[in-house]
Parts: sequence; structure tokens; C-alpha cells
Amino acid sequence: MRFQDRREAGRLLAERLEFLEEREELLVLGIPRGGVVVADEVARALDAPLDVFIARKLRAPHNPELAVGAVASSGEVVLDERLIEDLGVPQSYLEAETERQRAEIQRRMKAYRGGRPALDLKDKTIILTDDGVATGATMRAAIQALEATELRELIVALPVGPPDIIQKLANMVDRMVCLHTPSLFWAVGAFYVDFRQTTDAEVIQLLQG
Repeated sequence: MRFQDRREAGRLLAERLEFLEEREELLVLGIPRGGVVVADEVARALDAPLDVFIARKLRAPHNPELAVGAVASSGEVVLDERLIEDLGVPQSYLEAETERQRAEIQRRMKAYRGGRPALDLKDKTIILTDDGVATGATMRAAIQALEATELRELIVALPVGPPDIIQKLANMVDRMVCLHTPSLFWAVGAFYVDFRQTTDAEVIQLLQG
């Protein structure tokens, strides 16, 4: 299964989430950047507000595509201790990388929202989405951060992810919806025909409606 692009993935996810159409206090959160495009399609279909929830992966030394952990906008940090040990990642590197990603989160929050405050999450049913997961570190950080808020229900909706990671994430939330869990998984982008990078300008435009 391959999606044409993030918008098609979002529309297909929305079809699986139709049971939420009449749900009150519903809010869709996308993880920037690509996840916001998926989230926008879901929010439009369900007539729900759209916002971002920012989490950033902590990149492995010499391999920026590999995540050794993640940090969320609330400050929540998730580390893959086994991978960190296997790679021999120094504590000093982890601390510096965490601060780099925290600074990027602050930059994005200011750019995306301008002076607008974040939407209130209390007592909401939250649909949290991204364009896919590989290690799941970024999504885990976002989930753990959201758990600290007084949500009514937390639903994670994803186009694609490896089955073991999807199961682990499912165990952390009230409901998991994932369209495709291939046993042979190598990268999220491999399951899209068009996986061009989403820009900050596109995210800002989506959030402004």
C-alpha cells in the first residue's frame, strides 16, 4: 500500500474516523511538519478545530535520520536507552541535542502560532496524528506530554508504521487507528508516492484556515 501524498493519507484516515463526526469537544492535533497536512484533512472531514503539537526527534550522532529519543513542547523527553547504549552516545551529546531541539520547538511555536495561544486541551477528545512513524520516539514523547493534561480521550491516528511500534503506541492511548502496518518497514517515505518536505509556510497557512 502506498499513499499518493499526505492529503490522500489524511482523507483515508478521516474515513476510518467517521464514528467521531458527532463527538463534542473534538480537537485534531498534527505533529509538524508533515503531520499537519494529514491532520488538516482529518479536521476538515470531522469539522473539528486544528492545532499543532510539537515534538522533535533527538538525532543520533552522524545519522540525523535515526532517532535516539524525542522531546515535546511541554518539555517531556523520551530516550531509547538501549539504542543510546548500543551506539555509545555520550551524555554531553544528548544534552546538547536536546537543547537544540528545544530551541527549534520554541522557534516553530512562535512561527506557527504568532501571538495566538494554544487551544485548550482540557476535557477534549484529541486525535493526534503524523504522516507515519518509524521508531515511534517522537510520537511517544507527544503522547507522554499529552497524558499530563486532563483529556477526555486520546486517539492516535496514523497512515503507516511498523506493527511492533504501532502496538506499543496503542498500549499508551485510548484508541489507535493505523491504516497500514507492513511487516517489512524501512522508512515512512517509502509508503508515499509524493513525500516532498512540508514547509513552515504551508503549516502556517493550514493553521490560519
